Amino acid sequence: MSWIHIVILAIVQGLTELLPVSSSAHVIVTAELMHENMSTPDNALLLVLLHTGTMFAVIAYFWRQWVEEFLSSWAKFWSFFKLVFVASLLSGLVALPAIWLVDRILSHGGHHAQIEALFHKLNWIAPALAVAGILILWAGLREARRPDSHAPALGSGHASVHVTGDNAAQSAPAAVREPEVGWRQVSLMGILQGFAIPFRGFSRSGVTISGGLLAGGKRSKVESFSFAMVVAITPLAIARELWRVHKAAHAAALPVHWAAVLRPGMLGMVCAFFAGLLALKWLSSWLESGRWYWFGVYCLAAAAVTQWLYWRGW
Repeated sequence: MSWIHIVILAIVQGLTELLPVSSSAHVIVTAELMHENMSTPDNALLLVLLHTGTMFAVIAYFWRQWVEEFLSSWAKFWSFFKLVFVASLLSGLVALPAIWLVDRILSHGGHHAQIEALFHKLNWIAPALAVAGILILWAGLREARRPDSHAPALGSGHASVHVTGDNAAQSAPAAVREPEVGWRQVSLMGILQGFAIPFRGFSRSGVTISGGLLAGGKRSKVESFSFAMVVAITPLAIARELWRVHKAAHAAALPVHWAAVLRPGMLGMVCAFFAGLLALKWLSSWLESGRWYWFGVYCLAAAAVTQWLYWRGW
């Protein structure tokens, strides 16, 4: 893949990974338009490295907040760790059978297929985008109609997001204090993330944040925890793609030239990092101002365009 294509994909990835519009769908459609196949091991690894760039953007953006809220004491860290662990466990319990089922469908009873084969199936991506759009639209409109949806929350913004296992706010009026992210929100967010892992177009941030809102959580807390979840699972995705590259090279009896494989990804990571910071500022602004549902409208439009591209033979 050429350097200019890598930069374009990195910018697209960085801007869309942290917005609820499905980065995978946008990157795959962009790659298709540039006649690049993202299902090859090297390009799948590149895609994961782009995700890594946005993961570092998340850490940079939320770091001070997470230190204050999650790392300031052992009790807070342990409570936060338990919630992230349960969410990740539920994601795995949903994702693994979903991946197995998709692999079986793609193989058509023949040779074993890989989930990465979905990278160029626009007819699968379009309905996933549409479902995510409907969920985002539902959650966004429901949140906008809440009586306290525009009330200033205690510690609103990104200076005071507090996540604990207790879902009740105890020391401030409901109109000014956001409820904690607890087991109900975490369970639904983990399950939805599990479905988002195999289905390209089913936006991970879109469905997890929407799920948290529908389960009674509030904007800044749900947003913070959603991105903490992705930071927790990204290293596993990187390790899986590194293994795929090694396995493909071993099957072909060829050595792996890691420098050549990883060098393009490093450039992409840097570009995706800065694009991701811009996207996070945009996302937080729209989420806190009650405009979340507009991302759902966009996903539905993107689904229509993706389906049109499929009908046109892309």
